[in-house]
Amino acid sequence: MKKHLLMVESLIAIIVILAGVQVATAQQAASASEVSANLVVTVEARHGSNIPDVQRDDAMVYEGRDRDRITAWVPLQGDHAGLEFFILVDDSSSASLGSQLEDLRQFIMAQPPSTKIGVAYMQNGMAQVLQNLTSDHGAAAKALRLPMGNPGASASPYFSLGDLIKRWPPSDERHEVLMITDGIDRYWGSGPDNAYVDEVIQQAQRAGVIVYSIYTPGGGHLGHSFWQTYWGQNYLSQLSDETGGESYYLIGSAPPVTFVPYLEDTTRKLNHQYLLSFVPKPEKKAGMRRVKVQTEIPNAELISADKVWVPAAPE
Repeated sequence: MKKHLLMVESLIAIIVILAGVQVATAQQAASASEVSANLVVTVEARHGSNIPDVQRDDAMVYEGRDRDRITAWVPLQGDHAGLEFFILVDDSSSASLGSQLEDLRQFIMAQPPSTKIGVAYMQNGMAQVLQNLTSDHGAAAKALRLPMGNPGASASPYFSLGDLIKRWPPSDERHEVLMITDGIDRYWGSGPDNAYVDEVIQQAQRAGVIVYSIYTPGGGHLGHSFWQTYWGQNYLSQLSDETGGESYYLIGSAPPVTFVPYLEDTTRKLNHQYLLSFVPKPEKKAGMRRVKVQTEIPNAELISADKVWVPAAPE
């Protein structure tokens, strides 16, 4: 009788295990048939410097009023800390930038070995790369030089950023840029709607590139024009906000006394980033989707690009 009961219990256990395998297989098949989208998300403190810990279940992704299902929330640390970071300097900047170069060199040297640094200068609408992405931070620091200060050296800083993004080889690591420029678009001019800014924002969002920006005055007459400076700073703010980065500037055309607080804040943000994967609403056509990432954790704020590229749903 006991042997019979043991055999029955064993059969039940086997059936339960097989059922679990079938359910897991079905879930995997369903997951394989779904489209996944990815965003790099930065966790910030709303107040103070104590950044709260945010777990996967604490994060929420919305498309309009619809909440999407999160499939992964990976801290970009340790084995996942890989970062490709370009410093993109406007070659039309005034000579005042020279006093900030040492701040930039120290920022480069303070980066962890998992970060590759590249250095490029904006010239005539192109990104002239002086140092390709490298783990040799000393080489990257040495590549920094004084800008030429020629206003003609940068037709539009947004052309140069677009050129850099276009030539950036794809990889599994984060792609982020620090632009140092006055933001003035000498091709488009000024005004609330700049097609070149909109275009490079979409290009950065499509490629998953986060853009930080530090205002520094340019050379020539436009470099001290309040009207042009006002719109340049607005363009940089729009660019950084919509790609998930941060824009740093002083109101007016005066150069910042030091870049150190800006660079420290950038480092803090880089150290509190996560890779978010989620299942968007299925659509027949691939394209950009507007998303909002949120959390209810007290004093925590999630920052990301406001649009993400989503492939077409499988038929």
